[in-house]
Amino acid sequence: MDKYHSFTMDDVVPQLQEVDSTITTNFSTNRLSPTSSSSCSSSSSSSTATALSRCENQKRRDWNTFGQYLRNHRSPLTLSRCSGAHVLEFLRYLDQFGKTKVHTQLCPFFGHPNPPALCPSPLRQAWGSLDALIGRLRAAYEENGGKPKTNPFGARAVRLYLREVRDSQAKARRISYEKKKKKKKKRKRPPQLPPPPPPPELS
Repeated sequence: MDKYHSFTMDDVVPQLQEVDSTITTNFSTNRLSPTSSSSCSSSSSSSTATALSRCENQKRRDWNTFGQYLRNHRSPLTLSRCSGAHVLEFLRYLDQFGKTKVHTQLCPFFGHPNPPALCPSPLRQAWGSLDALIGRLRAAYEENGGKPKTNPFGARAVRLYLREVRDSQAKARRISYEKKKKKKKKRKRPPQLPPPPPPPELS
């Protein structure tokens, strides 16, 4: 389980803060040219390799952070004794580093997507950041020898918690996290030709 070396919390916690915990790669700058296909091909492959490297680095930082959290636990834990309940404690702990304003029901801006003024509602980790974080930790757990059946990051309690965070933030910020369904293109039927005229009658 010790594939990755541990960092200090001061080094890795900022990497988990909201926007930093998700990686977006833009491939739109790789424009192909008919006169430089080989160079563009190498550029595209290098961009893909860079994106994969960034994803792996982020996953390693997240994994080290969780390991440090277990060691700093009030009763230090080993990964083999970690359960879904400890993962939930970790997610709630990360809320103190969140940057997303989540309005409470008593807040006058509850359900307002773009509040016109500041309010005392707390800052939390955005659902999308937590969901991506759990995905990376779930993969890292199995890459480091953990079995899928005992993966605490895939526990039912963790899935329910993420769903609850998603729904509550959607109501508080009036944001829909539902994926838009792609409209199916209707195939145009070929025009039907009129039936041929009957043969002329012989007199």
